[in-house]
Amino acid sequence: MSIFYDEGQRLFYLQAGRTSYILQVYKSGHLAHLHWGDRVRDVKSDRIIRSVDRAFSPTPDLHDKSYSLDILPLEYPGYGNSDFRQPAYQVQLDNGTTVTDLLYVSHTITQGKAPLSGLLATYTEDDSEAKTLEIVLEDKLTQLQVILSYTAFERHDAIARSVRFVNNGEKALKLLRALSLNVDFAHDKLDMLHLSGAWSRERYIEKWALKPGTQSIESRRGASSHQHNPFLALLSHDATEDNGSVYGFNLVYSGNFLASVEVDQMHTARVSIGINPFDFSWLLSPGESFQTPEAVMVYSNKGLNGMSQTYHELYRTRLCRGEFRDKPRRVLINNWEATYFDFNAEKIEQIAKAGRDLGIELFVLDDGWFGKRNDDTTSLGDWFVNKTKLEDGL
Repeated sequence: MSIFYDEGQRLFYLQAGRTSYILQVYKSGHLAHLHWGDRVRDVKSDRIIRSVDRAFSPTPDLHDKSYSLDILPLEYPGYGNSDFRQPAYQVQLDNGTTVTDLLYVSHTITQGKAPLSGLLATYTEDDSEAKTLEIVLEDKLTQLQVILSYTAFERHDAIARSVRFVNNGEKALKLLRALSLNVDFAHDKLDMLHLSGAWSRERYIEKWALKPGTQSIESRRGASSHQHNPFLALLSHDATEDNGSVYGFNLVYSGNFLASVEVDQMHTARVSIGINPFDFSWLLSPGESFQTPEAVMVYSNKGLNGMSQTYHELYRTRLCRGEFRDKPRRVLINNWEATYFDFNAEKIEQIAKAGRDLGIELFVLDDGWFGKRNDDTTSLGDWFVNKTKLEDGL
């Protein structure tokens, strides 16, 4: 069984392949994170969540000074109720305040995986391939409901997560921050890895040890960009290509994004990823909802290679779609290196015919067919066929 609920301890067990992800409804109603890693059958939450009176960690409970959200490993944290770390979400009320408090209401466990409305996401072809957990949290004052979705894949060490905001109140709300996931680690003895780059120099591996403060990557370009891939991984210090623990995070989204790790004064590490809060706001009128993009988490105890293989297999078979998903790609030829901007219809046809005679199956007409595009200083956006080059059009 890939997802089950222990009602006595109010524990959720998500079993994805050879891994486990465990969370709990804490005594206050907040959702706490307990474990993500190698598969386990049982866990005692009191051994993981430590209630300790910490200086400068305020408590919302006057009768329990050891209880503070500032030191609790939270699953989807907000801000303003004693947790001073970076929040996963932020909502502005009509009076300008931004304090909300999400508490557990209910949950459902279903077979399979439903599609995300209007967004690319992983999928299942048969309901037996995965189970999905949806946990409903609510802010009682505003009646804002936040539904956390987790899909645990039966044959992959992967969990797909997303969040849906639903305004059940009578007043409009403004979303200022709506990330797709948050994971609180109990320590910071980890390295951070991400893929940086530039045009024609994409996806260079950058890695460093976590340190106190916030370390992040992001895009404000309107696209995920080749400067920073919407991906990061946390590695045990001894992790190699084939050994060690690796925790991967990837946002299935091509717009502005933020991926960050915050190390606090207790040397715990908070990971979050989602739509970039920079210049982001979304008016959520009564009765409306907002769906975040999907983020996919992968755990590997076999180093970076184990993580990569999981992502590759999952995305190739359960993210890619279409006729050629499971077939060899057709061989193609591109005219760019042969012609650059200097071509006409006759030259293009000659290349295509020569390619056909060599067994090449597809032809790609590259840059230069539009506007006055005779060099790379003009015409981007002028998507009209250059009739001087292609007299009869495309």
